[in-house]
Amino acid sequence: MKITLAGFNVDYDILKKFKKSKGGKAPLTPEVFSAAYARISRSPKTIAELRRNAKQEIEKARKANRKIIFAMGHHSVAEHAVFNFDIIGISRLLTEEIEKFRLCSYTEKSQRYIKLKGDFVVPREIAKSRYLEKFEKVINMGIKFYHKLYKRIVKSEEGKLRKSPKKEEKKCLKLKANEDARYILSLSQKTQLGETINARNLELLLRRFASHELEEAKELGGKMFRLVKKIAPSIILFYRENAFDKRTYPELRKSIEGLEGKKKRVVKEDVHLVDWTRDADILVLATILHSSSKLSFNNSFEIAKSMNHNKMRDFIIKTFEHMELYDAVLREFEYAHLTFALVVSASCFAQLKRHRQATITSQRYNPELGVTIPQSVYETGMDKEFREIIEITDDLFYQMRKKLSVASQYVLTNAHRKSVLFSVNTRELYHISRLREDEHAQWEIRDKTRKMVNLAKGVMPLTLLLTGGKDRYPEIYKEIFGKYPKVIKSVLPT
Repeated sequence: MKITLAGFNVDYDILKKFKKSKGGKAPLTPEVFSAAYARISRSPKTIAELRRNAKQEIEKARKANRKIIFAMGHHSVAEHAVFNFDIIGISRLLTEEIEKFRLCSYTEKSQRYIKLKGDFVVPREIAKSRYLEKFEKVINMGIKFYHKLYKRIVKSEEGKLRKSPKKEEKKCLKLKANEDARYILSLSQKTQLGETINARNLELLLRRFASHELEEAKELGGKMFRLVKKIAPSIILFYRENAFDKRTYPELRKSIEGLEGKKKRVVKEDVHLVDWTRDADILVLATILHSSSKLSFNNSFEIAKSMNHNKMRDFIIKTFEHMELYDAVLREFEYAHLTFALVVSASCFAQLKRHRQATITSQRYNPELGVTIPQSVYETGMDKEFREIIEITDDLFYQMRKKLSVASQYVLTNAHRKSVLFSVNTRELYHISRLREDEHAQWEIRDKTRKMVNLAKGVMPLTLLLTGGKDRYPEIYKEIFGKYPKVIKSVLPT
């Protein structure tokens, strides 16, 4: 694992002075912004003056930061300080923990687009256990099969063409092989990501990781803290482990033992709509009437409720009339919500978790939920060997779980599944639909998204009239308005 502090925001005047002095003693710290902006609400001075004062007396500014954040409770000022980290050589399992933090930005190495060598993390818990040799053997078995399966899928797809593939076709074949072969790789596979995070969320990450059950998470948190502690000591305050983060979930799991019974989990539906806003079409229309008029919300709701279907449809369609492919639907669509119970593979969850405006909670990966095997594995006749590796993997997982309840997940594959609760407002569902129902989206998340959208349309058909992948947006728009959107029309061939 290698963690590098790649950058942080610095006052521009400091950078200019630093450049002129070829080093100088200018304080390179993002704390200047936190200290200056914290005083905006209570000082008659201009922002420029406040920043100038903070730069000139950095220790005084740090003392003020601690007082404002700790004593006064204005923690949001820490959000003005931003850090960039290069995070290299961590496991796929750990990326799920990192990307739980909603108000951060991540770009992760894609197993879809890059053919992997097969490097993997050996976590401390397993390294010092009796399972190390078996763990490495099973992981290497999956890596060897991954390379074999990759070649077989490429060859199979080439055979379907019945001619020598062109450059672009070769690229598509390799993408297909990458995204399907990776299902056999483990959650211990190494990856890397770039992260941009503000100081407030970094502090939360450090505290959570200091309290985490995985040693890899603790190691990452420790390294990140050591990189920032001298640069921004006044805005990273609550970073140590605490009882809330360390004990709450473990104690909840223990208290629930025995309630589950001995029934084996049977998956009937991989996408199930468990809750939604009743009368969502009326509610969304009422919020639109409210924000577009002087009516009270109660009056707006009564008017919306009194409209017939066609009148409601006309009003809601009006909100879409000038919308282009890149536009988000109106914010009023955030008042309607849906909650789905999903069963997804690790490959699918890697993409699902990126939708951080949704509310996502999940169970651990569970072999009892089965595995997701790509169709190409069957087409190449590799499914039997795939399942044999899964059986060996499951057997070791159950052995390890007795002693290593959390770290045992490292041995599981991208094909293994977990149960997820996924709650979104309809504005966010539009965004997910545009991105994940598109023809270029990975096949599994495309399938899950289509199922979610279809179920959602069943309970709020007017609100979700224009959902669909971005590749189909022009046609969806044309079905409603009888013409293409203006921007789309301008780039269509004549």
